[in-house]
Amino acid sequence: MGLTKFLLALYLVGLTLPHVSVAKNGHRHFLDGHNKARAEVGVPPLVWNNTLAAYARNYANKRIPDCKMVESDPDGPYGECLAEGYGDFKAADVVKGWVSEKQYYDHKSNKCVGGECGHYTQVVWRDTKYLGCARAKCNNGWMFVTCNYFPSGNYYGESPY
Repeated sequence: MGLTKFLLALYLVGLTLPHVSVAKNGHRHFLDGHNKARAEVGVPPLVWNNTLAAYARNYANKRIPDCKMVESDPDGPYGECLAEGYGDFKAADVVKGWVSEKQYYDHKSNKCVGGECGHYTQVVWRDTKYLGCARAKCNNGWMFVTCNYFPSGNYYGESPY
């Protein structure tokens, strides 16, 4: 009887191990990167939203067969940033990539100069309050990542902060 309990306990501990590796990609890692960038420009931090996370998860799962970088709903109610990468492609690395576009954003002219900056401006959009993100491993081995924002940002002619 003692051996059975031990093996059951070992099995249950084993079930928790995948959650430990996923922890590096949990919502806190998405939030921390976003909120650090937002603090640098003086806009309020984002709050994790489970509805947005479920929306992101549903869409990420739809991309598993092809991993195409296609917006979920260009006319929808949410802002969105997409990324794909190979290997673990950690949440912190994804957000760091989007925030690295800051170098191309000229606040004075409110334009992207010399490169893309739309991911960055969505990350720091002053009126956005909520965030939800998800990751999915595609059939081609790549990782697809999506973050959704509400209210959305990147309105033409408006400054993000």
